[in-house]
Amino acid sequence: MGQAPEQEHPKNAFGWAAKDTSGVLSPFHFSRRATGEKDVTFKVTHCGICHSDLHMIKNEWGNTIYPIVPGHEIVGVVTEVGSKVSKFKVGDKVGVGCMVGSCRSCDSCAIDLENYCPKVIMTYANKYHDGTITYGGYSDIMVADEHFVVRIPEGTPLDATAPLLCAGITVYSPLRFYGLDKPGMHVGVVGLGGLGHVAVKFAKAMGVKVTVISTSPSKKSEAIERLGADSFLVSRDQDEMQAAMGTMDGIIDTVSAVHPLMPLIGLLKSQGKLVLVGAPEKPLELPAFSLLMGEKIVGGSMIGGMKETQEMIDFAAKHNIRADIEVIPADYVNTALERLAKADVRYRFVIDVANTMKSTP
Repeated sequence: MGQAPEQEHPKNAFGWAAKDTSGVLSPFHFSRRATGEKDVTFKVTHCGICHSDLHMIKNEWGNTIYPIVPGHEIVGVVTEVGSKVSKFKVGDKVGVGCMVGSCRSCDSCAIDLENYCPKVIMTYANKYHDGTITYGGYSDIMVADEHFVVRIPEGTPLDATAPLLCAGITVYSPLRFYGLDKPGMHVGVVGLGGLGHVAVKFAKAMGVKVTVISTSPSKKSEAIERLGADSFLVSRDQDEMQAAMGTMDGIIDTVSAVHPLMPLIGLLKSQGKLVLVGAPEKPLELPAFSLLMGEKIVGGSMIGGMKETQEMIDFAAKHNIRADIEVIPADYVNTALERLAKADVRYRFVIDVANTMKSTP
């Protein structure tokens, strides 16, 4: 038997954890490692709630380690730095996203794609280099290697920036990698949730024409008037979809439920790109002829490397891009997760860790 979570490391920590597949979170005492020579320790002020937290606390992907402290949209203020840390100092505003470690020597790591490292260490429910389990940001303190910490520019609100560390980089990276960031291009965004709403904001800031594609006609005014999309398609309306066939350079598909791809591929111009960033639990059907007729591409993308994540945060600060959030106290987290399962949030819950996560004896 290993040590109890609160005795593994010297720094006392407190958070909210799920203990089993019910996914119900409750107060949890554990510990963080001492600040190593390349580590940054920070007081967590806010943590976003991501849809993947929901899957993980219930072990829906089959890789959860309990007890699990979720949260990978973590921001706060530095309280201590190691002797060899060069990028950060006490008092800096910082963030940690989906990963806290990688091998740093493979082909992917060599080109700043730590997110595709075969040995990537996720921010929670993974084994760290020292063999202990990683715990996420639904907690009062965080310790991370400086390589996996991003700087949050002064004047940027911490609460509305937190979700960018997962949702933001998840859509920013494919817009850049697949070349869908050129002014005047026409890009579709499928789904107007936590990912979709920031995809619209980033694409517009890049000078791209944006069409939101949704099953919900009720989201049209929100998409166009509030988020700045240029147009809106109801995916169930065959006339609307038919009229838009062959008009888009690319599509960012954020939907994590099973859905047909063929109508989306039909919206693409020749050599257009459909990029999946959502992760449906069952395989999607991909009709080959729809790709052959027009040399079209279906691709994927998962978050981004650390260099690009910092670039994304800096771009967001420059263009005033923030997530639309509902700030909640820590003890509301189970209700928030229930609401998230029903898509009852516009568009990201963020836990006010600094003011509401109080340790209980």
